[in-house]
Amino acid sequence: MNIRQNSMLTKNALQNKTILITGGGTGLGRAMGESFLQLGANLIIVSRKLDILQNSANEMMENFGGKVLPLACDVRKYADIKSVMDEGIKEFGQIDALVNNAAGNFISPTERLSHKAFDVIVDIVLKGSYNFSLALGKYWIKNNIKGNILNIVTTYASTGSGFVVPSAISKAGVQTLTKSLASEWGKYGIRSNAIAPGMFPTKGAWTRLFPKGVGENIKLEDRIPLGRFGESNELANLAAYLMSDFSEFINGEVITIDGGESGFTAGQFNEMSKIPMEMWDAIEKQIRNK
Repeated sequence: MNIRQNSMLTKNALQNKTILITGGGTGLGRAMGESFLQLGANLIIVSRKLDILQNSANEMMENFGGKVLPLACDVRKYADIKSVMDEGIKEFGQIDALVNNAAGNFISPTERLSHKAFDVIVDIVLKGSYNFSLALGKYWIKNNIKGNILNIVTTYASTGSGFVVPSAISKAGVQTLTKSLASEWGKYGIRSNAIAPGMFPTKGAWTRLFPKGVGENIKLEDRIPLGRFGESNELANLAAYLMSDFSEFINGEVITIDGGESGFTAGQFNEMSKIPMEMWDAIEKQIRNK
């Protein structure tokens, strides 16, 4: 049995919590939702495609029980967000936590992009995150609720990256939002943290980032010291912990989960791991002779 497929928390660790997940019908958003559901949480999952949300909600409830409320929402529109909140509060009584997961990304040389291409990504990732954070933050403060925000960013939010510039600047903004709100809203008992995933293959995003003819020419696993990609349940377990009361003293943190890729690619000499062990005697001898 693969232990990574199990939850690391006790069965009812999220009981009586209602968690709203943007982009919650597919990919990592759905994986996190399934984990939360198994731990006793109520879910509100939102995206623009209600049919996909409804199918996901039905499958999740059939597989894990619990209650999942699917609601259509364009995260770029504040009025949509207010409507979602009203529906969620009506259904569950209150909303306790938010996962800003909705994203858009694709690869392209920056000079090939139009300003509209930038707008699409920035509006979904950055504007969507601050829209939901602001709306729920106001609600939590007004009602004295100790809310919890979890933002899904990326490892290149800290370093920048070519060929995904709209995503990089948007995720960097969300990362700064995470730390800023943690400092300002901590006095209300509202926590704000982020997860920066490395390579976690998901069907939709992966085909846009590594389309046929590109991925075959790059040995992606070679960038990861552990020699493999992440599994969705590994990220979901981390997210569940940050949603739980076990993490009450964690605030303003960006937690990287990438198998060591960030550190490996940052180090000038880490590529020397490719040198065969039998060559090191000769290398050492050369160094000593110098």
